[in-house]
Amino acid sequence: MLALSLVRASALRRGSLLLIAAVALAGCSSTIDRLENVGKAPKLAAIDDPTAQPGYRPVSMPMPTPEPAAYAPNSLWSKGSRAFFKDQRARRIGDILTVAVVITDKAKIANESGRSRTETDSTSVGGVPGAVIDKVLLPAGMASSDLVANSTKTSQTGTGSVDRSETLSTNVAALVTQVLPNGNLVIEGRQEVRVNNEIRELIVAGVVRPEDIASDNTIESAKIAEARISYGGRGQITDVQQARYGTQVMDVLMPF
Repeated sequence: MLALSLVRASALRRGSLLLIAAVALAGCSSTIDRLENVGKAPKLAAIDDPTAQPGYRPVSMPMPTPEPAAYAPNSLWSKGSRAFFKDQRARRIGDILTVAVVITDKAKIANESGRSRTETDSTSVGGVPGAVIDKVLLPAGMASSDLVANSTKTSQTGTGSVDRSETLSTNVAALVTQVLPNGNLVIEGRQEVRVNNEIRELIVAGVVRPEDIASDNTIESAKIAEARISYGGRGQITDVQQARYGTQVMDVLMPF
């Protein structure tokens, strides 16, 4: 049993040493490369086949149902066109349109409320019953004329205010993922931009009418029904700006 433990410990040490050596070599290689390029402009990456890169995965997107070719003799009108010339606006599954995201929200709300209540209750017993209670039931120094007395006073004041201003203006290409029975289009677009070690992500989804799509194949975000727009980031900067998981858990669990 002791020999088995020694073997496992030795294997663990060897694995740790190999990992440390690999990290050191990687860091050394990066340092050497940086020293060799001091005073030089960064080199552009070579143009390679993206399908040959590690981690490449083919893209699978919704595609429209194939339509059989239809010909109208002696007619210049094309089947499915919305105008005399070919319509380039998105209308089928797999088509792409540009969403102009323009959000300018400003809200200012101020509320103030107050509540106060004072209540006094008193109960006494007089006459013969009171005299009997004083002599038989109550101890010395107490009288039935002041048998029960209650006084309550509550006061509550609340104030609240909201002053919010948000502005977002950008464009994102969205894909038609579904055509509803009434002709409306379900769209979804996602855009990721990485700058150094931070990724800015924009997500747009919702339902649009084909009639609201402009001739240049764009649509305003205000015309998207059930709009879901998300703009945020993830990376080292976002991690630093957020509280640690332990702090977030304590904020949820602590009652005060």
